[in-house]
Amino acid sequence: MARYTSGVNRGEKVNVRLLDPRERRRLLVDTEDGLEPAMFWLGESGLPLSLSTWKDVFTDANRRCEEAGLALRAHAHLLRHTFAVITLEQLQRGHIAQLADMNQAQRLHYQRIFGDPMDWIRRRLGHASQLSTLIYLHALQELEMETRMALVPDAWEDPRDTPLMDLGHETPPQDLPMKASA
Repeated sequence: MARYTSGVNRGEKVNVRLLDPRERRRLLVDTEDGLEPAMFWLGESGLPLSLSTWKDVFTDANRRCEEAGLALRAHAHLLRHTFAVITLEQLQRGHIAQLADMNQAQRLHYQRIFGDPMDWIRRRLGHASQLSTLIYLHALQELEMETRMALVPDAWEDPRDTPLMDLGHETPPQDLPMKASA
């Protein structure tokens, strides 16, 4: 059963199996990736699936993957982890794009308005502390380097542009402190 909000049955519970194809189509949303459910993981009652049903969903999916010869296993926590890492990456990329052309004061203002991506993820996952959320950062090391590079001024020389035979033969800057001889 599901809540159906069209036609005569507006707001009444209706068994989804009794809907005709046109009515079932209303339970889907047309996205750029194709049709997707309009509601996330609702059972036939129109309510969220129970914990035991969730476990059965993953057990069945893992069994089907194994039968198909796929070395693939999933569980709810894996989906949660995937959501956190992908969302954090996308939020960070958006922040990097905006922050790269800003000075320190502008960056601080931007973060005050749009918040901290890590804190956004923390709240969505229901973590009390950002320390719990930090476990998702191990997958974002590449993004960290991109962040650092985005904040480096373009005027800096790229050491990869220096021929190998010239490395080590540069004259040190005059204001560089010299080590005392032992």
